[in-house]
Amino acid sequence: MSFDLAKILPHKPPMILLDEILEIDIENSTLSSLFRVYPGKLFYTKNGINTIAGIEFMAQTIGCYAYFKNQCSEPKPGLLLGTRLYNNKIEYFQEGEEYKVTVREVFTDNQIVVFDCLIYDTVGEEIASATINAYQSDNITEFLQGE
Repeated sequence: MSFDLAKILPHKPPMILLDEILEIDIENSTLSSLFRVYPGKLFYTKNGINTIAGIEFMAQTIGCYAYFKNQCSEPKPGLLLGTRLYNNKIEYFQEGEEYKVTVREVFTDNQIVVFDCLIYDTVGEEIASATINAYQSDNITEFLQGE
Protein backbone atom coordinates (compact mmCIF):
# COMPACT_ATOMS: atom_id res chain seq x y z
CA MET A 1 0.00 0.00 0.00
CA SER A 2 1.32 3.43 -0.93
CA PHE A 3 0.94 6.47 1.32
CA ASP A 4 1.18 10.19 0.57
CA LEU A 5 3.90 11.27 3.00
CA ALA A 6 3.06 14.96 2.40
CA LYS A 7 -0.30 14.31 4.11
CA ILE A 8 1.25 12.27 6.93
CA LEU A 9 4.20 14.47 7.93
CA PRO A 10 4.03 18.16 8.88
CA HIS A 11 6.77 18.90 6.30
CA LYS A 12 6.87 20.09 2.74
CA PRO A 13 9.26 18.80 0.08
CA PRO A 14 12.24 18.73 -0.03
CA MET A 15 12.23 18.21 3.75
CA ILE A 16 10.28 14.94 3.43
CA LEU A 17 13.22 12.53 3.51
CA LEU A 18 11.39 9.21 3.64
CA ASP A 19 10.38 7.41 0.46
CA GLU A 20 7.93 4.78 1.70
CA ILE A 21 6.14 3.40 4.71
CA LEU A 22 6.82 -0.33 4.88
CA GLU A 23 4.99 -1.67 7.94
CA ILE A 24 2.51 -0.25 10.44
CA ASP A 25 1.76 -2.14 13.65
CA ILE A 26 0.16 0.23 16.13
CA GLU A 27 -0.89 -2.68 18.36
CA ASN A 28 2.81 -3.51 18.88
CA SER A 29 3.85 0.18 18.85
CA THR A 30 6.06 -0.04 15.75
CA LEU A 31 6.38 1.45 12.29
CA SER A 32 9.00 0.91 9.60
CA SER A 33 9.89 3.19 6.71
CA LEU A 34 12.35 3.20 3.84
CA PHE A 35 14.60 5.88 2.40
CA ARG A 36 16.78 5.88 -0.68
CA VAL A 37 20.02 7.78 -1.22
CA TYR A 38 20.39 9.62 -4.52
CA PRO A 39 21.78 12.89 -5.90
CA GLY A 40 19.38 15.76 -5.32
CA LYS A 41 18.00 14.43 -2.06
CA LEU A 42 18.31 16.90 0.80
CA PHE A 43 21.59 16.42 2.73
CA TYR A 44 23.15 14.51 -0.19
CA THR A 45 26.85 15.16 -0.84
CA LYS A 46 29.36 13.50 -3.16
CA ASN A 47 29.94 10.92 -0.39
CA GLY A 48 26.24 10.13 0.15
CA ILE A 49 24.26 11.33 3.19
CA ASN A 50 26.11 11.71 6.48
CA THR A 51 24.70 9.28 9.02
CA ILE A 52 24.13 12.13 11.47
CA ALA A 53 21.04 12.79 9.30
CA GLY A 54 19.87 9.39 10.50
CA ILE A 55 18.35 11.19 13.48
CA GLU A 56 16.03 13.06 11.08
CA PHE A 57 15.12 9.83 9.26
CA MET A 58 14.22 8.37 12.65
CA ALA A 59 12.26 11.50 13.66
CA GLN A 60 10.24 11.45 10.44
CA THR A 61 9.45 7.77 10.96
CA ILE A 62 8.25 8.69 14.46
CA GLY A 63 6.07 11.37 12.83
CA CYS A 64 4.51 8.70 10.60
CA TYR A 65 3.89 6.51 13.64
CA ALA A 66 2.20 9.44 15.45
CA TYR A 67 -0.07 10.03 12.45
CA PHE A 68 -1.35 6.46 12.45
CA LYS A 69 -1.52 6.24 16.24
CA ASN A 70 -3.69 9.38 16.18
CA GLN A 71 -6.07 7.62 13.76
CA CYS A 72 -4.82 9.47 10.67
CA SER A 73 -5.79 12.91 11.96
CA GLU A 74 -4.07 15.98 10.53
CA PRO A 75 -0.34 15.82 11.36
CA LYS A 76 0.86 18.05 14.17
CA PRO A 77 4.41 19.26 14.70
CA GLY A 78 6.36 17.56 17.43
CA LEU A 79 9.57 18.46 19.17
CA LEU A 80 12.60 16.22 19.37
CA LEU A 81 13.62 16.69 23.00
CA GLY A 82 16.76 14.64 22.89
CA THR A 83 18.64 11.72 21.47
CA ARG A 84 20.52 9.24 23.60
CA LEU A 85 22.99 6.63 22.57
CA TYR A 86 23.15 7.50 18.87
CA ASN A 87 25.43 4.88 17.37
CA ASN A 88 26.34 4.54 13.72
CA LYS A 89 28.57 1.97 12.06
CA ILE A 90 29.23 3.88 8.85
CA GLU A 91 29.98 7.52 8.09
CA TYR A 92 27.67 7.91 5.09
CA PHE A 93 24.48 6.34 3.78
CA GLN A 94 25.65 5.33 0.30
CA GLU A 95 24.28 6.52 -3.04
CA GLY A 96 22.01 3.99 -4.71
CA GLU A 97 21.25 2.17 -1.46
CA GLU A 98 17.99 1.77 0.46
CA TYR A 99 17.75 1.80 4.24
CA LYS A 100 14.98 0.63 6.54
CA VAL A 101 14.10 2.68 9.63
CA THR A 102 12.19 1.01 12.46
CA VAL A 103 10.79 2.86 15.47
CA ARG A 104 9.21 1.33 18.56
CA GLU A 105 7.40 3.32 21.23
CA VAL A 106 8.73 2.23 24.63
CA PHE A 107 7.18 4.87 26.93
CA THR A 108 4.54 7.57 26.80
CA ASP A 109 2.70 9.85 29.17
CA ASN A 110 0.59 11.10 26.21
CA GLN A 111 2.87 14.10 25.62
CA ILE A 112 6.43 12.88 26.08
CA VAL A 113 7.16 9.71 24.14
CA VAL A 114 10.34 7.61 24.06
CA PHE A 115 11.26 5.55 21.00
CA ASP A 116 13.92 2.95 20.29
CA CYS A 117 15.01 3.53 16.69
CA LEU A 118 17.09 1.42 14.30
CA ILE A 119 18.32 1.83 10.72
CA TYR A 120 19.19 -1.28 8.66
CA ASP A 121 20.91 -1.70 5.31
CA THR A 122 19.50 -3.87 2.50
CA VAL A 123 20.95 -7.08 3.93
CA GLY A 124 19.43 -6.41 7.35
CA GLU A 125 22.59 -5.30 9.13
CA GLU A 126 22.03 -2.63 11.80
CA ILE A 127 23.67 0.60 10.63
CA ALA A 128 22.48 3.09 13.26
CA SER A 129 20.51 3.13 16.49
CA ALA A 130 19.25 5.69 18.97
CA THR A 131 16.74 6.36 21.70
CA ILE A 132 14.72 9.47 20.88
CA ASN A 133 12.57 11.49 23.27
CA ALA A 134 9.81 13.47 21.57
CA TYR A 135 7.09 15.87 22.74
CA GLN A 136 3.71 16.48 21.19
CA SER A 137 0.81 18.42 22.63
CA ASP A 138 -2.56 19.62 21.39
CA ASN A 139 -1.33 23.20 21.78
CA ILE A 140 2.12 22.71 20.23
CA THR A 141 1.47 25.38 17.57
CA GLU A 142 0.88 28.02 20.24
CA PHE A 143 3.96 26.79 22.11
CA LEU A 144 6.13 27.11 18.99
CA GLN A 145 4.79 30.61 18.30
CA GLY A 146 5.47 31.70 21.88
CA GLU A 147 1.83 32.50 22.66
